[in-house]
Amino acid sequence: MDGGGAGGAEGELTAQETALYDRQIRVWGVDAQKRLSKAHVLVCGMNGTTIEFCKNIVLAGVGSLSLMDDHVVTEDDLNANFLIPPDESIYGGRSRANVCCESLIDFNPMVRVSVEKGDPSLIDGEFLDKFDIVVLSRASLKTKLFINENCRKRSKHIAFYTIDCKDSCGEIFVDLQKHSYVQKKPGGATEQQELTYPSLQEAISVPWNNLPKKTSKLYFAMRVLEDYELSEGRSPGETTLSDIHAVLARRKDLCDKMSLNESRIPTTLVERLLAAGKKEHPPVCAILGGILGQEVIKSISCKGDPVKNFFYFDVADGKGVIEDIPPPSAN
Repeated sequence: MDGGGAGGAEGELTAQETALYDRQIRVWGVDAQKRLSKAHVLVCGMNGTTIEFCKNIVLAGVGSLSLMDDHVVTEDDLNANFLIPPDESIYGGRSRANVCCESLIDFNPMVRVSVEKGDPSLIDGEFLDKFDIVVLSRASLKTKLFINENCRKRSKHIAFYTIDCKDSCGEIFVDLQKHSYVQKKPGGATEQQELTYPSLQEAISVPWNNLPKKTSKLYFAMRVLEDYELSEGRSPGETTLSDIHAVLARRKDLCDKMSLNESRIPTTLVERLLAAGKKEHPPVCAILGGILGQEVIKSISCKGDPVKNFFYFDVADGKGVIEDIPPPSAN
């Protein structure tokens, strides 16, 4: 299922594109809009966070957007996914990707939106060559590591992101490999900068006692939950409050191994993550999807300081926190 076209002549915006995107061209410039109109994005997993992201980049004028999620729509999906009409006669028996694709086409007919069928855990490297950006949501740690590794093996540069919402909490991971960008300096001058990103495997392998004391509690809590799900063969969100004792035992094991005080991963936070299950909080989804949209546009345009390499949001304190893991000294 496709929608719209993917821009005009190579390297140039059409008159229609220039008129439609006039306001944002004024913000980030015509060159950034040209880059955006040639970018190809793959999103695996259609849920509350990714649909916010998809809406934002489709409205911004990305070249093409491919959606991968073969799961059949259920009533639970309606809670945080505004792209799915609340009419079962429309979504009944159809995949999340197909229903969301149909809705996104209406947001901007100039962007090509399509569906890719398949299982993200089986994606091969050659398939990834079609894309410049890969976004993964609600996937197992094993799948995240697999796709991230494959993105890094390709000869072309493929930016990799994961985004997940656990009701009142959320996490974004970014791997841009080697990324050059233009940074604005005081007074309007610009300066070329370059960042080197660790892979997801490298980032989560840093010994916890090597991390700064101010590192977000959510970073550690998400690693405990991921580790537990991986060892038990659970899909994300399948672990619930009934598993609290086993998860806390895993927390103790990991903290002992990493020489980290268990108080750095509060039991109340672990309980909130488990109570969330697969539930998403729409306002948190909007914040995370908005941040991810900005980050992808910065990555494509090579303008502005990108997140390196984790972003966290928690309703409990209302803060967005960026964590550089491993810190520069560990690179």
